[in-house]
Amino acid sequence: MSIKNIYKAHLALLGANIIYGVNYIIAKGIMPNKIGPSAFVFIRLFCASILFWVIKLLFIKEKVERKHMPRIILCGLLGAAANQLLFFSGLNLTSPIDASIIMTSTPVLVLIFSFILLKEKVTSNKLLGSFIAGIGAITLIIYGNNAGGTSTFLGNLFIFLNASSYGLYLVILKPLMKQYHAITLISWVFLFGFVFMLPFGLPDFILTDFTAFDLNTYLVIGFVVIFTTFFAYLFNIYALNYVSPSVNSSYIYLQPAISFIMVSIYAYILMQDQYNKDISLIKILSCLMVVAGVYLISKTSKKRT
Repeated sequence: MSIKNIYKAHLALLGANIIYGVNYIIAKGIMPNKIGPSAFVFIRLFCASILFWVIKLLFIKEKVERKHMPRIILCGLLGAAANQLLFFSGLNLTSPIDASIIMTSTPVLVLIFSFILLKEKVTSNKLLGSFIAGIGAITLIIYGNNAGGTSTFLGNLFIFLNASSYGLYLVILKPLMKQYHAITLISWVFLFGFVFMLPFGLPDFILTDFTAFDLNTYLVIGFVVIFTTFFAYLFNIYALNYVSPSVNSSYIYLQPAISFIMVSIYAYILMQDQYNKDISLIKILSCLMVVAGVYLISKTSKKRT
């Protein structure tokens, strides 16, 4: 494996996580004034499904066995429909910083679900890491209603449920990753996710006032569909060909930092007053606890690979 390919893999991971970090505040910027969370998810799943299926039909000639369809359907429910609906509903109600910090607890949740469902061994370091990160995430969720700014308890809870849904999805999907190409799996996952989302998203989509959309609204929707969904996922797939999953997951640490920077720009440079109180000592300490906990877990994984 050439150094050049590894270098490109790290650039891809950096690009993907910068996109994720920026997405928190960009996506929040048009909700709910321009579009509701359900309608936003409807558009995202519909457009992303088309993009992934075009790639699959053009380049990946692979069929899925019927016996694996129930598991893929469940992945569509957890990893696309519930995951996206909970994320956008939570982001609509809470601070981009809170959302980015809580999302870094995903590796902890993956560890817990892997222990329960896949009977994977849990070391003392992993237990300690889970405990520290858990305290940080729970503190932030409870603090939501007292934080000021755009934080709320309900929004933080939705983000945590989203992280739980996504973590469970990753564990359920894991056995299939050894049998199918990632594009094949994500194409089916997004298709079934769109089907599950249809009853919730279509009514809100129909009621959306598209005449109120301006250029910024369309640019934000385009960014979320093309960059946050399509390119970010392809960047992660590319990187996994050259670096380990533990290295891949460690880049999630960047997202709260990027979110802090973006919120600071919006609050103090662009003078968006609603974000003035989104940065606080408790949030910084909660972030450090979650990052420290996830670091302990990933550090243990690296030693064993």
